[in-house]
Amino acid sequence: MIENEQPALAASLWTTKAAPGPEAPALSGEVEADLCIVGGGFAGLSTALHAAEAGLDVVLIEAESLGWGASGRNGGQVLPGLKENPREVEARFGPQGTRMIECAGAAPDLVFDLIERHGISCGAMRAGWISAAMSDGLTAARDRGAQWRALGADVRDLSGPETREMLGGGYYAGALWDRRGGGVQPLSYARGLAGAAASAGVRLYSHTPARRVGHEGQWRIETPSGRVSAQRVALCTNGYSGPLLPELQRNVVPVVSIQIATDRLPRDLTPDILPQRQVVSDTRRQLLYFRRDAEGRFVIGGAGAYGGVGLSRAFRRLEAEALQLFPQLGGLAWQYGWGGRVAVTTDHLPHLAEPAPGLFTAGGFNGRGLAMATMMGRILGRRLAGDAEAEADWPLEPLRPIPLHRFHRLGVRTVIATAGLRDRLRIP
Repeated sequence: MIENEQPALAASLWTTKAAPGPEAPALSGEVEADLCIVGGGFAGLSTALHAAEAGLDVVLIEAESLGWGASGRNGGQVLPGLKENPREVEARFGPQGTRMIECAGAAPDLVFDLIERHGISCGAMRAGWISAAMSDGLTAARDRGAQWRALGADVRDLSGPETREMLGGGYYAGALWDRRGGGVQPLSYARGLAGAAASAGVRLYSHTPARRVGHEGQWRIETPSGRVSAQRVALCTNGYSGPLLPELQRNVVPVVSIQIATDRLPRDLTPDILPQRQVVSDTRRQLLYFRRDAEGRFVIGGAGAYGGVGLSRAFRRLEAEALQLFPQLGGLAWQYGWGGRVAVTTDHLPHLAEPAPGLFTAGGFNGRGLAMATMMGRILGRRLAGDAEAEADWPLEPLRPIPLHRFHRLGVRTVIATAGLRDRLRIP
């Protein structure tokens, strides 16, 4: 069990329903490879798959079971784009920013292409993503939609009545309907990626935490019962980055995101709530995201907390929010509650770094990990295999440890409380 992780957060809806994954024993003894990947979530598994398809001999080690962290516990929303709008990314990065936006916009295409190509059974649905806005966020939402439409994306503005009709409830002033988005069962998708990677020749090891990484002519990764020697290493640990590489751990802030879910909705409710099965998130500072899964359960998520008392309050808050959105859910039992760590960066962008020659890190997906981590895995996997085009897809930037990182929990609590207050008071 990862240090400071509450066991209850890992017991998700998805763990009870997920398709089985490939065999992945604990590592024992010494193995060699071209590339060793640390972390068995979306980013690590996608990196492994694409690197192996490009001809590298790949070993992947995971401290728990494959997909155990936030990858296998998130809301299952496959979202295009980044937290930052295209205009801001292009202004900062210039021509490479244009390529970054193209990659982020195409990330859902990659996810659904992989699902089809490898026959991954994960309840995939692609009815689009509704980004719902309150009145104080509607102008910014309209501007974001216009930026994406200028790039050729299939994004439509929705009025307030249109939004409420498509949702079957809610109180939003309007929305964007981005047809590129969709939903999956995230743990089944992670296990499907693992199966595809194994078929491509990747050697997968679970319950194999990396204890130390060092360079002695080549990279060596020490584990409790073995060692991996490799020419290159990719650390894809994201919100679960520990002291293995302290500057990576301090490069992101791990924020707890939680979800709750009903069992399958009664037949009399299914035509009323999200009848077209779009995934939804809103633009509030203390945002909500919700959907119906492929089997008809209603799933809603939002900000969690680090401690037991705070988590209990956060779960109750989600129930109240769900009933405010959809009063027809009243009286239904919330059968499932779980969560995981989202890695947040100070600039709201994913980071790709090479802190030492041959040692790469990828992470910081800011709540959009399903699509963007998959895309970053393709970029990193191909880059490690020598693909010059992949090198142009995303910039390498130095890790920048966040000052006073040891106090991040206090900072997160303050930000969440302030965000909630500003949402309630409609303060821009």
